[in-house]
Amino acid sequence: DLKALLGHLDIPIGAFTPEVAVHFGGPVEPSRGFLLHTADYVGDPDTLRIDDRFAVTATVDAIKDLSRGLGPKTSLLALGYAGWAAGQLEAEIRANGWLICEAEFDLVFSPDNGAKWAAALASIGVDPTLLSGQAGRA
Repeated sequence: DLKALLGHLDIPIGAFTPEVAVHFGGPVEPSRGFLLHTADYVGDPDTLRIDDRFAVTATVDAIKDLSRGLGPKTSLLALGYAGWAAGQLEAEIRANGWLICEAEFDLVFSPDNGAKWAAALASIGVDPTLLSGQAGRA
């Protein structure tokens, strides 16, 4: 959780430090953190606003702001990331390698990570029991 991470980073835990889970974001640079958060927070010029609901900040200053209770209203913290070469993800999407749904606020920030996959599938009308483990082309 965030408080344990703060201890590792020698950042003081404040009276208003929220309870924030730390997620595994992927195998690339596991010590690098990314804070996906509500757009109400702009920590520094490096905050990337995605839309009017979401933003992402990848600086330790955002973690320090969280520790003081000055961070975003809602956030999800991940260490590490998964990476793709330029154009690779787009090509995988075109090849139907991914199912895509809208990034609904409640889905993204739900604390029930175990239910997110099924909820994302349900949002696009997919019953996971009907999915096949085999791929092919018609």
